[in-house]
Amino acid sequence: MKKQTHSSICIVLLAFTFFFLMNLLYPVDSMALQDQPSVAGTTSDNSDNEDWILGEDYLYEEAEEGLEDISDPLEPVNRVFYHFNDKLYFWFIKPVCKGYNKVMPETARKGIRSFFSNVYTPVRAANCLLQGKLTGFWREIARFIINTTAGGLGFRDAALEDYKVSKSTEDFGQTLGHYGLGFGPYLVIPFIGPSSLRDAAGSVADSFMYPPNYFMDTWESMGRTAFRKINDVSLRLGEYESFKETAIDPYVSIRQAYYQYRLKQVKK
Repeated sequence: MKKQTHSSICIVLLAFTFFFLMNLLYPVDSMALQDQPSVAGTTSDNSDNEDWILGEDYLYEEAEEGLEDISDPLEPVNRVFYHFNDKLYFWFIKPVCKGYNKVMPETARKGIRSFFSNVYTPVRAANCLLQGKLTGFWREIARFIINTTAGGLGFRDAALEDYKVSKSTEDFGQTLGHYGLGFGPYLVIPFIGPSSLRDAAGSVADSFMYPPNYFMDTWESMGRTAFRKINDVSLRLGEYESFKETAIDPYVSIRQAYYQYRLKQVKK
């Protein structure tokens, strides 16, 4: 029994190492979150696949009594990575975002977020198609055409603002879940945050559907990803802090909220 347990842990660690290396080679954003309810109950307009532990919509998921939690056999390691991401936010990301906010107007930051979301269209469209959601697929195509033209290359979400055509929220992790693949063990990934073995593998698959990865080298991709993350987080400063203040154990609360959020995403 001990040998089987050790073998399982080794497999998980190898899978995690593979994903982490792939993320360095193909930095991607892995969880579409637009059009989810925010604290105030309004429609959120945050960017796609924001996997950081910072200002996530799943932080607003309310725990449901009796709901099974995600398996967390690597909790000691995950907690180390959670604390690393937590310190990274307070010691580096938050100060950088505050400085960025002073030199970049909010309107410009929202435009940049919208532009990156438009570029991410092929990933959402492909996953809609893989799940047989043809309405979502054609909606993504229509949004891309409208936003690229009337929206000035996507710097304005003209499809939503002018025609009320909202964005899909599909990614390959959801596609795998759609066809019955379970979450696998819970993972907290350095620089990225909460995930699972299934969603981590899905992020790697999504990276091959993301056009910029085919004409940008590794350093350019890492720079692009870092800039996008800073821009996105700058628009949601304070949300993570508020969550931590109300959580008895932030690590457990984030894990449960992430799990419930992803369950709902797959069931949609």
